[in-house]
Amino acid sequence: MKAKRVISGSSARFAAQLFNIITVVALTISLTALLLGKLLASHKIGFLPFVLSLPPVMIWLGASIFVYASIAHHPNPRTAHYNKWAGYRFYGVMGSLVVIGQPIYGLVGGFGGLMLVLGLAVAIIVPWALFDIWRAAREKWQDLTLEVEL
Repeated sequence: MKAKRVISGSSARFAAQLFNIITVVALTISLTALLLGKLLASHKIGFLPFVLSLPPVMIWLGASIFVYASIAHHPNPRTAHYNKWAGYRFYGVMGSLVVIGQPIYGLVGGFGGLMLVLGLAVAIIVPWALFDIWRAAREKWQDLTLEVEL
């Protein structure tokens, strides 16, 4: 027996924007926590900015795998396309920061090095993610009807 299931255009649009939205939020929280930690830290607890800024990025790095996988095989090909490029950006930048982040941090050191590494990630990812969110919002999304086997 087959049943029809409708995926609304607004649902497909939101799924296309979801990875980018959460990435922007996680990086913004992390950068804000870094700056707030610098304001609150004394010389005795100089590691506070690092401790405050790292968890949002690390939690999203783990959770993003599940979000990416859940949207990767969406029936709407445009949704999967937006998700694919959001993942390429995020994982590409985070992976390259593993390689170049330590030398940058080693050259500058301390808060400035951490600010430079995280600022580099934010400067690369956030503008593109916001642009993709905007592009997906402007695109015409049609309802999709699927026949599913019961």
